Amino acid sequence: MTATTTGTVTGPTAATAPALEVRDLHITYPPRAGRGPARAVDGVDLELGRGEILALIGESGCGKSTLARALTGLVKPTSGQVLCDGEPLRYTSAALKAHRRKVQFVLQDPGGALNPRQNVFDAVAEGPRLHRMRDGLEQRVHTALSKAGLRPPEQFLSRFPHEMSGGQQQRVVIAGALALEPSVIVADEPVASLDASVRGEILKLVLDLRRDLGLSSLVVSHDLGLAWNIADRVAVMYLGRIVEVGTVEEVLLAPRHPYTKALLSVVSAEGARGGRPQLLQGEPPDPTAVPEGCRFHPRCPLWAGLDAADRAEAGCDRRTLPVLPAQAPAGGQAACHLASVS
Repeated sequence: MTATTTGTVTGPTAATAPALEVRDLHITYPPRAGRGPARAVDGVDLELGRGEILALIGESGCGKSTLARALTGLVKPTSGQVLCDGEPLRYTSAALKAHRRKVQFVLQDPGGALNPRQNVFDAVAEGPRLHRMRDGLEQRVHTALSKAGLRPPEQFLSRFPHEMSGGQQQRVVIAGALALEPSVIVADEPVASLDASVRGEILKLVLDLRRDLGLSSLVVSHDLGLAWNIADRVAVMYLGRIVEVGTVEEVLLAPRHPYTKALLSVVSAEGARGGRPQLLQGEPPDPTAVPEGCRFHPRCPLWAGLDAADRAEAGCDRRTLPVLPAQAPAGGQAACHLASVS
């Protein structure tokens, strides 16, 4: 960072800045039905590098989808910043439109994302038409369909969603995103609604798009197997915060946070051989009642195994943990008072 002659601070150039970044992001929904405000995203720093595939992992309700929607401009933060190519996102209509051309959102359910009355051509052409990209529209649609793996595209142009498989529908949704030539794809559970037989094909497509187009991708999922197969880095989210981040090898082969370990125990090779997964105790996360101290401690098996003296020394129930940095140092990082002894 350097200072200009006017005293303002300038950040990295677009060429060196992360493709997408959030700084101290908070998203709080107002109270309702007698409950307090919901801290859906509660202090997140995170970077998506150029050409990187980052997997955002966690249970349902932990804030993953809200964070993904904020990255695409669909949710305005309560505080903090979203930056694209080093430039803060502004929330005017024109700025949001320009941002969404560069950062495209791929929804979980392709059947719900596609208009049943639109054929494939119109579905893929909808984005370019909204952005007034009408020159060469037919070729643009053909190219997008080919990149999404629907070849030859002529065979699909006149089809309607009900005439295609779930995997083909998801490829149409991805083609609709590619038609705008984005630099970033944010995919929310992109294979969750698909049969196991086609999940691998869609994940391979994400890898192919990175290889062929240099696309950066943030993939939201609860599936650790997905992260292992396609991600460069993994960020684990719990109750509005990133609690562990590192390379896929650091997080999945040598996890430091007890929450990550519990998630992994369910799908580990030992579990597959009949070992007992580590079950989390207590209720699922509630963003309207974030605990004091470490927000995971009420469900933490390490905390549960401590005696009173060790609990007092650890302070998990009273000492607040800092927000993890956007880029973890080598070896990864975990937001846990007990990570050094776990």
